[in-house]
Amino acid sequence: MARVADDQPLRDENGSVGRDLPTEPRFLIVGQVRAPHGVRGEVRVQILTDFPERFRPGAEICIGPEHRRYTIQKVRFHEGDVLIKLVGLDDRNAVESFRGAEVTVPVEQAMPLPEGTFYVHQIVGLRVWTDAGEPLGTVSEVLSLPANDVYVVDTPQGEIWLPAISDVILDIDLAQGRMTVHLLPGLV
Repeated sequence: MARVADDQPLRDENGSVGRDLPTEPRFLIVGQVRAPHGVRGEVRVQILTDFPERFRPGAEICIGPEHRRYTIQKVRFHEGDVLIKLVGLDDRNAVESFRGAEVTVPVEQAMPLPEGTFYVHQIVGLRVWTDAGEPLGTVSEVLSLPANDVYVVDTPQGEIWLPAISDVILDIDLAQGRMTVHLLPGLV
């Protein structure tokens, strides 16, 4: 039901994310530089987005904690990663310092999502209510598991995990910052 796209919000220095921050995240993580590739300034990037098409010539990306902007000159996909050549960086030495750095885009460049699909930063921080009208807690984390996503909810009694399936997640109202759930036997 409520699938979550893979673009991840950046966390602050305390690990907080989403609605726990004073504002929505400014950047979304879409990749991580593995290493320079070859001697002509290419970098090998692990893709951390559901939208690899965002890596295209002419697109802008940000690299590192300073979010320095670069324009993509050339792209080719290789063994599940993307090899990116950036405008003006023409040798291995120019990109060596990118090793391990996050590749981000401004949150304004988030790709539009289909109905019933949300970004993690939209889900984390939602207040959770049962269909009986009782407050349950707040979503603190989204886990992407093979069968379905799972929303981790912090409650006064401890943490509970809610599978993101239509039998459990009845409604997500981003404008109200609220999620309505039906608690199946054994979930609490």
